[in-house]
Amino acid sequence: MAGKLGELLEGLKPAMVMVIVQIAFGGINVFYKLAKNDGMSVKIMVAYRMMIAAASMIPLALVFDWKSRPKLTRRIVLLSFFLGIFGGSLSHNLYAESLALTSATFIAAMTNLIPAMTFFMAVVLRMERLAIRTNAGKAKVLGTILSIGGAMILTFYKGAEMNIWSTHINLLHHHHHGMTVPQQSSSRNQALGGFLGIASAVSMAVWMILQAKLSMVYPSYSGTALMSICASIQSVAYALCTERDWSAWTLGWNIRLITVVYTGAVGSGLMVALMTWVARRKGALFIASFYPLLLLVVAIAGSLMLDETLHVGSVLGALFIILGLYCVVWGKSKEMEKTTELDALIKSSKESELRDTAAVEAQFDDPRQLP
Repeated sequence: MAGKLGELLEGLKPAMVMVIVQIAFGGINVFYKLAKNDGMSVKIMVAYRMMIAAASMIPLALVFDWKSRPKLTRRIVLLSFFLGIFGGSLSHNLYAESLALTSATFIAAMTNLIPAMTFFMAVVLRMERLAIRTNAGKAKVLGTILSIGGAMILTFYKGAEMNIWSTHINLLHHHHHGMTVPQQSSSRNQALGGFLGIASAVSMAVWMILQAKLSMVYPSYSGTALMSICASIQSVAYALCTERDWSAWTLGWNIRLITVVYTGAVGSGLMVALMTWVARRKGALFIASFYPLLLLVVAIAGSLMLDETLHVGSVLGALFIILGLYCVVWGKSKEMEKTTELDALIKSSKESELRDTAAVEAQFDDPRQLP
């Protein structure tokens, strides 16, 4: 009985880890919103996050990859540089700006676009076949259309308010510096925030494609550390060029310090390490299937702590995106099953051929077995 319970818990470990990861990512959205409301520049916020991420990933790379790390080549450095742009400095700046213009729930819904965007770009770059005649191909195309349609609904349609629950707790008011905080973003901000959110998802899709290439030639912790170093240099350079007020870089013992430490060490450090562990055991599709949980966590946290109100358009758009996500994940899983079966068939055929060849050679080596 104890053995079966241990096996069950061992099998549930990846799922439990991904639940913890999504809850932690939900905290990032809330902290971003609080720090922005406190007057912190988004560009400086991202620069600090990337620097702390690099500082937290370098020790992990030194400890876990010191035996398996190959020689650093020009190709690896170049890949790390572009990974730093699309998975760090660019994507996080777009994400944070979109969050500042909209809501934590809105941008969390946009993250579910990433698998569909990755599939679309992989087809365009001819890294993946469309295979529209197969059920898997049809599911991925349908999922991409549903996801993009849901993003458009989120961006351009708000609809009536849905007052499911409210604690009347709004941490944004507690941290705001004497200015009136508007209850709802303007339609212009909503549209701009939506486009920035979609651009962030596209940037992350490019990052996932490039990350797959780097992971084939370089260990995960060392690759993430290199990417974080490049992203921190890029983010700091961008922030220095656009933010000339040196006092804006001051943190102090306040929500700004908590935000950059949490998002850097936890969000881009510890959680990345945990996701790498899960990916090795269950694959990238398993990770993608937990994306909608982030939306649920942020929707609950936003309504309970930030007094955010849900709208019909937000719920409808999020449902379309989640349906699209699971269509893409299902289609990809079916393709992987077919590939695995084909590989097993080829392997079995080769083994059978080798046995037949060995038997024939044995007959020629032993004259007594000849007819």
